[in-house]
Amino acid sequence: MPEEYSIAEARNHFARIIHNAENGKPIQITRRGKPVAVVLSVDEYQRLTSERLEFGTGLMQFRQKYEIEVLDIHPDQVFNDVRDRTGGREIIF
Repeated sequence: MPEEYSIAEARNHFARIIHNAENGKPIQITRRGKPVAVVLSVDEYQRLTSERLEFGTGLMQFRQKYEIEVLDIHPDQVFNDVRDRTGGREIIF
């Protein structure tokens, strides 16, 4: 749970709130006990608002970054046998 300040408290502790946000700790701001805003670091904000890659593009970048072929992992076999193919469990109604 993030640290929480009312708007009035936030005015008095602004420097501390910014310091905590810079260090990766989100701060929730409330008005009359209800959350109205969150103070985040720029890094966290950019992470949350950046465009998401399609799965295939992300997988290709991952393979290039970590060179899985060098680790003797064949790219086409990475996801084989990951899912349990059994019929599942019996459910009694």
